[in-house]
Amino acid sequence: MDGSTNHQENDPIIVNRELNIWEALIPVFCLIGMLAFNVYVFGDDALSGSNQFILLLGGAVAAIVGIFNKVKFDTMIDEVANNIQSTAGAILILLMVGSLAGTWMVSGIIPTMIYYGLQILNPTIFLPACVIICSIISVATGSSWTTSATVGIALIGIISLVFFRKKKNISVVDKKEEKTEA
Repeated sequence: MDGSTNHQENDPIIVNRELNIWEALIPVFCLIGMLAFNVYVFGDDALSGSNQFILLLGGAVAAIVGIFNKVKFDTMIDEVANNIQSTAGAILILLMVGSLAGTWMVSGIIPTMIYYGLQILNPTIFLPACVIICSIISVATGSSWTTSATVGIALIGIISLVFFRKKKNISVVDKKEEKTEA
């Protein structure tokens, strides 16, 4: 060589020992415990922001486990960056599907689909109609995620309202039967 130093050749090789299963599960168990505690304390309000903080704490626990096993912080950051890079495509698709679903909801497309679906779809043909509708939308858009986030929401809304109507009618009939028996 011409006198220039190659940092890779001069860096000491550090071989980290492989974690056993219990050491690897420490961050997972901590995360599950913290999320369970969060739901216990906050109940329905658990999704309003405290879960994100708990996810950060779970990452901190994983970093502490790595530090105790003599993994360099730069190595941890590089591995996190590689993992994010490998999932970036899926994350972008989910962001686009979420924005499409939100746009359809705000603009009234999904509520309109629920309204007309309640008038058109018969409960006896509902499930076969769902399969056909979702198949057509998936082929047309090329994305099953888009189908579930748009038409899927409308179909779930339709079946929920149909079930609510039937349940309401059943409870009215039950009350009438109780009055006639008394």
